[in-house]
Amino acid sequence: MKAILYIAHGTWLKKELEEIKLFLQRIIEKNSVPIQEICFLKLAEPNIAEGFQRCVEKGATEITVVPLFLLPAGHIKIDIPNALEEVKRKYPTVKVTMKDSLGVQKEILDAVCGLIKNKGGKFSQHSSVLIVGVGGSDETIQPLYQEIVKGIKLRLETKQVTICYLAKAEPNLEQGLEQVLKDEESKIIVVPYLLFPGFLYNLVKKQVNKLQKLGKDILITDPLSTHSTMENIFVESTKIDLKSDEIAI
Repeated sequence: MKAILYIAHGTWLKKELEEIKLFLQRIIEKNSVPIQEICFLKLAEPNIAEGFQRCVEKGATEITVVPLFLLPAGHIKIDIPNALEEVKRKYPTVKVTMKDSLGVQKEILDAVCGLIKNKGGKFSQHSSVLIVGVGGSDETIQPLYQEIVKGIKLRLETKQVTICYLAKAEPNLEQGLEQVLKDEESKIIVVPYLLFPGFLYNLVKKQVNKLQKLGKDILITDPLSTHSTMENIFVESTKIDLKSDEIAI
């Protein structure tokens, strides 16, 4: 029997964790696969081993793992495969395939622009966008972020789009904000390129709130999961057998 195991990053923040679970529940309700379970990479329960076990206990013989991550960094390449290898040794007869991260998709970039316009109104020559990526040491991620910047520029028909990072890459968040704040007449829209609310989103929001209290014309968009497009993307990705984006493990 077929099953889907959804893996989100996880957070210790209760309100944000409930939002993630509600997002996943809406995906589950739109999918006809008989067995579907939710688990988390870290910071929340059930963990991957527990989620996998629940699938098997319900009769799963084939499990498709769906990581809820935007870009193919270390969690996709290392952490999740390693965790799955451990449970595969316990259940060697269960066939396991793993979907890749979403990557850079036209529909996602459209959703980002939708969030920008919903938050900041009509985009004008006096508006500027600062995308905040997670960052990381994986060199293959940087070209993807540049592709995101290029796609947003084309959709908004502006050159006023820059990027900064939260970890292990430059410019960092402080440097990125400092740069866009040089234009005192510009409305700044900060876009955390994050799927879900959580610690990292709150970190960016805290900085934006500080600047708002100082009288700066700066706004922050909601996480990507708040746009209906993201639900549709995950639903479609689990309905279609895309062999090209599945990793046998």
